[in-house]
Amino acid sequence: MKMSIKCVLVDIDKVLICEVEEVMAEPGEPDCRLIKPYLFNSIDDMKPWISASNQEEYMLRSDDILTIADPLPEVIEKYEELTK
Repeated sequence: MKMSIKCVLVDIDKVLICEVEEVMAEPGEPDCRLIKPYLFNSIDDMKPWISASNQEEYMLRSDDILTIADPLPEVIEKYEELTK
């Protein structure tokens, strides 16, 4: 199954490239799973979001996401190279 890779804006200047999965949760609890999130600075500058951890999945509240968008094809290609 092919992943649905998205741009996730979590702060005014922090864009993550990752797969996003919605999960059932109690109100106020994390309800979005970010899979292999990479911090995007430019197509040549993407790195794991939390470099102090070797986790590949992180939980986040949907209220903490400002917006979600489709990345450019070249961004997806670079992300897939980095996460193989």
